[in-house]
Amino acid sequence: MTKRKWTTGLLTFLVAAVVLSGCGGNNVSSGNAAESPAPASGNTADSGSKVLTIANTTDIESFDPHNNNNTVSESVLVNVFDYLLKNDSEQKKVPGLATSWEQVDDKTWRFHLREGVTFHNGDPFTAADVKYTIERVAKDSALKQSSYFKNIVEVKVVDELTADVITDGPDPLLLNRLSKMGAGILPSKYIEANGIDAFLKQPVGTGPYKFSKWTKDDRVELVKNENYYEGAPKWDEVVFRAIPEASTRVSELLAGGIDIAAGIPSTDVARVEDTDHKQIVKAPIQRVLQLILRQTEGSPTADPKVREAIDLAIDKQGIVDSIAGGAGIVTRTSVTPGNFGADPSLYKQSLYDQVKAKELLKEAGYAEGSPELTISVSSQYKEYSEVVAAMLEQNGFKVNLDVLEPSAFSERYSSKSFKEIFMIGIGNSLFDASNNYNRYLAEEAKGETDYNNPEIEKLLQQALVNMDPASREEEYKQVQQILADDRPAVYLFQMEGIYGTDARVTFTPRSDEMFYAEEITPAN
Repeated sequence: MTKRKWTTGLLTFLVAAVVLSGCGGNNVSSGNAAESPAPASGNTADSGSKVLTIANTTDIESFDPHNNNNTVSESVLVNVFDYLLKNDSEQKKVPGLATSWEQVDDKTWRFHLREGVTFHNGDPFTAADVKYTIERVAKDSALKQSSYFKNIVEVKVVDELTADVITDGPDPLLLNRLSKMGAGILPSKYIEANGIDAFLKQPVGTGPYKFSKWTKDDRVELVKNENYYEGAPKWDEVVFRAIPEASTRVSELLAGGIDIAAGIPSTDVARVEDTDHKQIVKAPIQRVLQLILRQTEGSPTADPKVREAIDLAIDKQGIVDSIAGGAGIVTRTSVTPGNFGADPSLYKQSLYDQVKAKELLKEAGYAEGSPELTISVSSQYKEYSEVVAAMLEQNGFKVNLDVLEPSAFSERYSSKSFKEIFMIGIGNSLFDASNNYNRYLAEEAKGETDYNNPEIEKLLQQALVNMDPASREEEYKQVQQILADDRPAVYLFQMEGIYGTDARVTFTPRSDEMFYAEEITPAN
């Protein structure tokens, strides 16, 4: 009981601090909303145009769908760039730019392309664009999405509307790869004539919305594509605003400056619900909040006893109940239900034992001193990191918090330059266990965690080419059981998406966190 009382007291204090911070921020950000002009949201009587405004926690990284590495970027870019196939709301594969597809042999899939599609600049969409796009992301290792496609060796143009995608071996995930970020189809003719730099300044896709303007770290403005192959889009303009500060997002929503706000803190839920014409919508998402631990020789976290002590020192359910407002499910795996390879025996499970955590530190040689850890975190997860740090310090660790703006965190993430630990919420755009665990392949882990386990290596490599779903699922379950003991990551909880919305729109959140503007409906 004593241990639990300490945790509850600490969490209560931090929740109170967050609430006070949110209330104080309300006055400031409301003033900013009045001073800073924003596109009108919802159905505007003055202009007669329909404008949808969405506030995200971060900005996109770029307009290159092959060179982005976060869900926020994809949630915006899916409105500009189409995939050959896409996932419906139940994550089933449905036609996109390809109307049908079939497997020709173990290494070849054939895609039949949609006729009459044009890019935003008027160029016709053909198999040449599929070849250029897929081969670019597969062969340029400098692109952030390349690792998902590097097993593709060639795309053969059969005719203008037929393309064969050829892999270096059996690939049970090819359709998953081609329906996620990194597979957004680019205009080969336009890029070859003008260069990639010109494309990035004036991007062109086939999607329902066209590029209008990007003010970095502020907003992306899109306009409807009247020639979209599925018919004219419902919105005249779609604006994605980057508002990292949660209190500012909430204030903008309450002031009417935005229609949908992502990442509403649990402490602001009641404030939104108590405001006329505003509501909260929630949905479980794929994202699992976790700590990634470096195992480079000489790092404190290279010691398995230290990693286990970190795991046992954190009251994950307490964090869910207090800081997350109950919007989360504790887990010892990052493959959540609905993803291929999930292991239910590790889901809704958590370990918490302060006494054992302290004993493990003594066994690791820290009877007198404390292991010093730096935890890097994006500012959007600042409150969670503060609670985790406090729990670790209560149990014998010394923690330095390194809170970064989202763009700085993304740069550090890409360069693999974190110290002992970084906190991150990782989603699963592949809907497959490989998306979560390929980072622990020796080559992928190099420089980030430096994790190297021959048994894990063997299982992961086998699963990458295993075309038998039953045995492949068992391979991933074995991986999860081993990682639960090895702890290259300490999983905290599966997150729940909490969105604030204006009554002007009808919005149903997706588990993949995408904002398909065409799925968001004007209320009148």
